[in-house]
Amino acid sequence: MGIFSSIKNAIFGDDEEEETKADPAPKATTGPKERAPISMDEVERRIANIPGADKLNWKTSIVDLMKLVKIDPSYENRKELAQEMGNHDYSGSAEDNIALHKAVMRKIGEAGGVVPDDLKS
Repeated sequence: MGIFSSIKNAIFGDDEEEETKADPAPKATTGPKERAPISMDEVERRIANIPGADKLNWKTSIVDLMKLVKIDPSYENRKELAQEMGNHDYSGSAEDNIALHKAVMRKIGEAGGVVPDDLKS
């Protein structure tokens, strides 16, 4: 499981865990599970329920978002996350961190959360 999957699962819940709760019988899978879109209000509500959310600037800081979901925000982990997002030239600069946060927010939107344009661009 990659770093983005850890972030997504911290916000939406673990897909495997949800399937097990819903139906304990194993099923054949035909591909990735599609999630119905949810509003940014719901994404924010879920994140706000994570202990410590009110003390971190997770809406604009990739470091704070990673801290909030209990992922080490070290340069190495941010570089790995950037590579998952398609940036293979990540340097750790402020510009790179802003771009990484926006890429993660876009990907969260694609994973089932409806993310406002101002958080994606």
